[in-house]
Amino acid sequence: MAETTLNPASTAELEAERVFLAEAKAALARMHQEVEERDVPLIGGEDNDERFTNEANERAKKMRTQALLDLPDVPLFFGLLDYEVGTIEDLDQIHIGRRHVHDGSGVPLVIDWRAPVSVPFYRATRSDRQRLVLRRRYGFSDHAELTGFEDESLIGAVETDQADAFLRAEIERPRTGPMRDIVATIQPEQDDLVRAALHPSVCVQGAPGTGKTAVGLHRVAYLLYTERERLSRGGVVIVGPNRSFLSYIRKVLPALGEVDVRQITIDELISQPATAVDDAEAARLKSDARMALVLRRALWSHIGVPAEGILYSKGSQRYRVHDYELAEIVSALRESTRYAPGRDALAQRVAHAVLVQMERRGESPDDRVQNAVARSKPVKALLDAVWPKVVPEQVLHRLLSDADFLSQCAGEEFTAAECAALLWQKPARSWKSAKWSAADTLLLDELNDLIERDSGSLGHLVLDEAQDLSAMQLRALSRRCRTGSATVLGDLAQATTPWAAGSWAQVLAHLEKPDAVIAELDRGFRVPEQIIDFAAKLLPQIAPTLGTPTGVRTIADALTVIATDDQTFTETLITSCRAALTTEGSVALIAADDRVTTLYDALLAAGLKPALLGATEDEMDTTRLVCVPATLAKGLEFDSVIVAEPSEIVAAEPRGLQRLYVVLTRAVSSLRVVHATPLPESLG
Repeated sequence: MAETTLNPASTAELEAERVFLAEAKAALARMHQEVEERDVPLIGGEDNDERFTNEANERAKKMRTQALLDLPDVPLFFGLLDYEVGTIEDLDQIHIGRRHVHDGSGVPLVIDWRAPVSVPFYRATRSDRQRLVLRRRYGFSDHAELTGFEDESLIGAVETDQADAFLRAEIERPRTGPMRDIVATIQPEQDDLVRAALHPSVCVQGAPGTGKTAVGLHRVAYLLYTERERLSRGGVVIVGPNRSFLSYIRKVLPALGEVDVRQITIDELISQPATAVDDAEAARLKSDARMALVLRRALWSHIGVPAEGILYSKGSQRYRVHDYELAEIVSALRESTRYAPGRDALAQRVAHAVLVQMERRGESPDDRVQNAVARSKPVKALLDAVWPKVVPEQVLHRLLSDADFLSQCAGEEFTAAECAALLWQKPARSWKSAKWSAADTLLLDELNDLIERDSGSLGHLVLDEAQDLSAMQLRALSRRCRTGSATVLGDLAQATTPWAAGSWAQVLAHLEKPDAVIAELDRGFRVPEQIIDFAAKLLPQIAPTLGTPTGVRTIADALTVIATDDQTFTETLITSCRAALTTEGSVALIAADDRVTTLYDALLAAGLKPALLGATEDEMDTTRLVCVPATLAKGLEFDSVIVAEPSEIVAAEPRGLQRLYVVLTRAVSSLRVVHATPLPESLG
């Protein structure tokens, strides 16, 4: 936050707060040292369970040690609550911070923001004081040095705008590097979502600048605080759209004391590398929910009808199971099991039919006899003929390389033209040598689940930019969170992929969380009103069912539109970047993907030393000026943004207007739009 101006009477109290901060930091250091020096209880022996327990204890210690690190650029507390006398036993004032800190004897110095006693910091108003007398907010430098504070009295007749001033100052504090937490400025409507119960799942439709990503991250921290034991069994995973986005948000949870959350892309979650590339139409069709039914048909078409019975011999005895009996067993199993367990069950059902005959003849067979029958040559021959072993790659290779088989499995789901688009033009000779695209890996994942279900389930799943996920991606995510809950974040107006699932009801249906609570955030705290209004001109075309978001901040000269020509276009961009760099904070030049490298080279030649987003994972940590391909801009924020040639961004992809809407709403303080060709008609 920008340094707070105090009157001289506050100087002594500010110094006292600085002394308290030093004491709290020393106490945190002691807590960290105690955990670091604590012996991990070890269980002797080589038993697998014992080794697992030892590894778990070591890991728990490591996680706790990391969580207690005093991060140099993260303030230890950000607020103070002054309660009415007697509200809290032996404690009327409490400091609110990112984690709990005690003095070694159990006396709290800083209370975790997630604790129930901290709720009034975010919720108390003059009409509902929740027994608060005063709320204090602290200002810190970028190096976590206490610079000042603002007091907001909740008693008396005069309403003030101190809270709004604090929010504005914190939002407008210049930024470089990764995203910061918003724990000091969470607004009531955001706090409702952050503190929502683990179940049911929550879906947040958030306009640009409403803080939906921050809400999702803080919700994870809150749930780990309230449901840690429950979530630790399955774990928590955050799925983001790309590595650049995940790099941008990676420091938020560690700053809140949570270091054991996986942050990955969906391709990494599927964990099967893609080595081929589909054309646009094939990728769109493979991402369609209709593929699930086609894959099911393709897999189960491998099961045949027994043409004859089997004969099992034991000594001089013969036992026959007729073809009609086998057909009944196969038919029953097809309706009640997955493919691989069904094959095993078929062997056991046939063996059981043989055992029944044995018992009728006065024999007393046991489980060992049944297993021997199930493994016998006649039964194995039946399985290979009627219920053969298959792997996902084998099924998908046949589906995409055999036109007749694809047509048979497609049924009425796909037209002949769509089948032709799905079919490989040059299929691999066998499934073992086939190369798979990113869309194929999702189909293989679906087939793998149809063959043999994975029983594991995440405790909680966070999907950011979920409006861009396809039906098949959502189905893959659903399989990994069958019994857990989800936080779904996105903005339908920013849906840029050709396979976007559509409405939130459709997204949640594919995710198998139809009972999720859908909430909307439409107050843009982070994007100035002029910029939101300018970008919102696109909404009637790209998202006519959504309301227009509102901005809570107005900044002088926040929006500038510069018309130029081809000869002066690049020089105008360079000048705009130089002008933006004269102010504090981060600067982004955003352009269509096929233009951005050329502009990056031009800025280098001009001596501006930009970074190129996507080139390395920590590009935004090392420079104030970043060249951003339009397809990587989603979810990011910069103090100043220069958008180059909007018409090129629109023309680059089928949902170009949606992409432009994303690009225009990345600025926290100022937006310059530079164009040599006419702007899209909606913006003109």
